[in-house]
Parts: sequence; C-alpha cells; structure tokens
Amino acid sequence: MANTSACRIAVTLGDPAGIGPEVVLKALADHEVRGLARFAVFGPEAAEWQRLAGTAPEFLSQTHTAETWDGRLGGVDLVQCGRAVGDLPPGTPSKTSGEASVGYILAAIEAAKRGWVDAIVTGPISKEAIHLAGHPWPGHTELLAETFGAGEVAMMFAGGPLRVILVTIHVALAEAIRSITARRIVATCRLGSDAVRRWFGVEVPRLGVCGLNPHAGEAGRFGHEEREIIGPAIDEANAAGLCAFGPLAPDTAFYQAMQGKFDLVVAMYHDQGLIAVKTVAFEDSVNVTLGLPVVRTSPDHGTAYDIAGRGQASPRSMKAAIRMAAEMVARGRAP
Repeated sequence: MANTSACRIAVTLGDPAGIGPEVVLKALADHEVRGLARFAVFGPEAAEWQRLAGTAPEFLSQTHTAETWDGRLGGVDLVQCGRAVGDLPPGTPSKTSGEASVGYILAAIEAAKRGWVDAIVTGPISKEAIHLAGHPWPGHTELLAETFGAGEVAMMFAGGPLRVILVTIHVALAEAIRSITARRIVATCRLGSDAVRRWFGVEVPRLGVCGLNPHAGEAGRFGHEEREIIGPAIDEANAAGLCAFGPLAPDTAFYQAMQGKFDLVVAMYHDQGLIAVKTVAFEDSVNVTLGLPVVRTSPDHGTAYDIAGRGQASPRSMKAAIRMAAEMVARGRAP
C-alpha cells in the first residue's frame, strides 16, 4: 500500500443516539488505524463524546471549535460542532440527534471545501432523525451531492470479493423502477469504471450490468426494461469505450463477479446490490460516494439503535472505511 501518512481525514460521528460515536472511538483507539492519517473528528465536546461512546477518547491531540479551527491538525483533533446534545437517550431518533448529525457533516464539508482535509469518513445517520430536524435529504449521498454542487454521483460498495454500484439509491422501489433510464445507467457505468480504474488499479474494468426483472426479463416475457432501456444503455456504454456486459440475470450476476468474471456489478436498485454485499461482507464492506470533489467513504451499516449505548458495536466496517479513504487519497496522488 502507498504511504498514507500525510493524508488528512475528517471523520463525522453520525447520529449521536446511534453507534457512530462508539465505532469512531473504537476505530481511532487502534494505533494502526491512527497511523494511516491525521484526523479531524467532527462531533460534540469530548465529555459528551465520552458519555455517548462509553469511554474516553484518550488519543485526542487537541480540541477546536468549528468556528475557530484553521485546518492545522495534530494526530487526532476534535472539532466541536453545533449545540450540546445534553442527556440524549441512546437508541431513539430525535430532532436533536438529527440536527447534530447534519451539523457534523456540514462542518466536515466546509473543511473539505477549504482544502483542510483530503477525505471525509461519515458515521451512520438516521433518515428519520434528520427529517425530524426538518432536513429534506434522504441520506448522506444526496446531502453531499447538493452541498458540494456535484453533478452525477453514485453509491459504490466494496466488500470481500464484490464491488457494486447502484443506478438508483434512496427511493421507493416503485419509484426506482420508473426512474431507470438509459442515460442514468450509462452515467453510472462511467462513474464506476473510472473509479475502479483509478482507485483499484484495474486498467480496463469489466462491468456486469444487472437486469431489472427475473431472468433479465426472459426475452420480454417478464418485463420490457431489459430490451428497451438496459440493453441499449449497455450498447451505448460500450460504444463510449467502456467494457460492459449484460443485461445479466440478477440472481447469478453477483456469483459471477465473485468468481472473477466482473470487476464491478451495476445494480439497478438499492436492495438488489446491497443484499449481496452485506451477505458476503457484512462487517467489512464500505460505502463510497463517486462523483464528489473529495473522497468520501462510510461504514456499510446504519445507526443500530438496538445496541446503541451498550458497548457492543463492532468497529470493523468503520476501520475499513477509514483504511479505504486513506488508500484512495494515496492512489489519487500517485503519478
């Protein structure tokens, strides 16, 4: 792996009522993880973080406020954001937890815009909580895309032998089906191919493009999207210089990728891709947002309210997200 020691990473604590504060603390308590980069943790004051995580963040170098921080980093610095969350009970989404989690993200985005950090690793948030706080975004991806003013963005997941990118993301399944277009599929293929080539060193990425319907439509018997939308999109992607195959029967595409036939699977909707990734690499998979002006990764799990505050959360996915962010920054800097 390339030397990542000069990398600067912003880490947001996520929803303070979830497991984010705990998994961030456990990940950064690992000496090997801390050696990957210099870190700015965006969250509440240290005492509140300790209460939420159940133990003290003894590795902190110094503490700043979001208003006075000038971007200089020690080893692991805390950047305090927003109002105190007070006696916030663990395990319950609320307006307070939603507002706090959005505040941490927005402060980290500002740091990235100022060039103070090279990457953002986000702790898990609750869609319900951020809606209770009055924010419209259905998730991190949409918030980041809007705030950065990004054009085409996509969610890619890497875990075990699989890499998966989604054509549609946080929408109801009926809406996802309606919103699948050839243009969107081609854009997703292009983002995914560029990412696999740049970040994972595959010179000509092979894309396995899933169909939407059972058996990829069975020649139109089970649906028309493969013949009318997905197939033409694959032809267009190949004409543009990509290496795309399909439409593939969704129930075999991921197995073929695990056998080495494809470098990236293009899934049509959220659960089509995520079920496969989480089945083979639940604790180690990483979510990557493509199309942003900065590297962004996150653990591929949610707030886990059911175990929040109990000290039972595993930091493995958070460690994997931090490690991947550092490696992506290093590869992006490589000549």
